[in-house]
Amino acid sequence: MVLKMKSSTPDCSLVITTYNWPEALEKVLQSVAWQSILPGEVLIADDGSNIDTTDIVKKVQDTFPVAIKHYWHEDVKKRKTRINNIAISEAKYDYLIFIDHDIILHPKFIEDHLALAKPGCFVNGSRFLINKQSTDMFLAKQNMTPLVLKKLRGKNNLNKMRFPSLMTYLASRYQSHDNMAHIVRGCNMAFWKNDLLAVNGYDERYQGWGREDSDIAIRLFNNGIKKRSIKFGGIAYHLQHKEANKADDDLYERMMTNVLETKSRWAETGLNQYFKNNSDNFQAK
Repeated sequence: MVLKMKSSTPDCSLVITTYNWPEALEKVLQSVAWQSILPGEVLIADDGSNIDTTDIVKKVQDTFPVAIKHYWHEDVKKRKTRINNIAISEAKYDYLIFIDHDIILHPKFIEDHLALAKPGCFVNGSRFLINKQSTDMFLAKQNMTPLVLKKLRGKNNLNKMRFPSLMTYLASRYQSHDNMAHIVRGCNMAFWKNDLLAVNGYDERYQGWGREDSDIAIRLFNNGIKKRSIKFGGIAYHLQHKEANKADDDLYERMMTNVLETKSRWAETGLNQYFKNNSDNFQAK
């Protein structure tokens, strides 16, 4: 993939969580490269993918307009929380934007997130759900431009409309001040690194589908950090895929509810362990 070099504004680190979908990850990286404002670096938080993902990352690293760093650990259950904590500990910049490997970015995605970055707040965006036909079409394309986004079809059409002035107004007008802060989409979020340090990052007890993003949102809220929601900006196009295994959802729901009720702020097993040279079970590639 040959990419046109752009000047970078290194205000943030972009963290992309991934697991064994290299075809989608490659397309996500293409959408990162066409951003109007590039992130300072891209961190691939890899929850144990096979060699195909490593091959994709190596394929694009040399020609990519910003540094790509690939962090991997062994494939043991679903440990998104652990690999995200590792990425946070390694991030170079003060502001971190998180997406998943199935999220294609509007060209103004990073620009919109940076426009809403505000001390004392984290940011959560929405997503446009691409249908299967458009997902298949998108993955089959070799060389893409942002024009292809106009051809995507799916649900939640309101979530692919961009009005920057309305985005800014709504984010300020409806900043969350209550426990609705835990209703989030982990595939489109942004935090100040110091705020994550203050609550010890992600709770690594979550080793299955769901609730880990709500958990960290609750703890941030309990620590005085408000949620700002992106509407009409920060547009994310979500590729269709099979539903995740939700076998442990009841357990994680109870864990999350306990955090709400006890007003907990700190993850007992979290980010701090990676600042003690104790990350010998992951690899930076």
